[in-house]
Amino acid sequence: MAYFDAGSSGVRFLFIFGGTDIKENKINEEIREEQLRVIDEDGNMLGVMSREDALKIADEHKLDLVNISPNAVPPVCKILDYGKFRYEAQKREKEAKKKQKTTQVKEIRLSTFIEAHDIQVKASTASKFLKAGDKVKVSLRFRGRELGHTSLGREVMDKFAELCEDVAVVDKRPVMEGRSLVMFLAPKN
Repeated sequence: MAYFDAGSSGVRFLFIFGGTDIKENKINEEIREEQLRVIDEDGNMLGVMSREDALKIADEHKLDLVNISPNAVPPVCKILDYGKFRYEAQKREKEAKKKQKTTQVKEIRLSTFIEAHDIQVKASTASKFLKAGDKVKVSLRFRGRELGHTSLGREVMDKFAELCEDVAVVDKRPVMEGRSLVMFLAPKN
């Protein structure tokens, strides 16, 4: 863990290196509450008891007393191997991160007077992005007097959408954004 001071702006940044963001649970003597609801390592409810009794039971089994629900009244503690508990929690967190699907938006830029071969090459590039599960932003920037002929740009966009229709659906129809005509394509399911 390191701090970075941004000087006169008064802003400090905290950088955390390595490890995971697993919430630290209070264990054994760190638990300060006098009355605890205790669960054993098999998941059986042992009932509400004093902290000393719960620590004694955990010590007899050579395990740790872990506060798993500190906001409950009384707090819920479980008797278990804390090292194994942390390992399992880290493993679950990594699995959850793996399962998160990240979709990126890739951009393809076209021009009003694009040649047939060039638009096919750009369409094949867009198809690769779409097959990888990414969305594609197709933009066509009008230069100078081209802005008076936006219908030509719409024709190019329609042709591009037609070339990609086997792998894509039009997520957002072509719309003018400033001097550019923009369309979004999403992968077909």
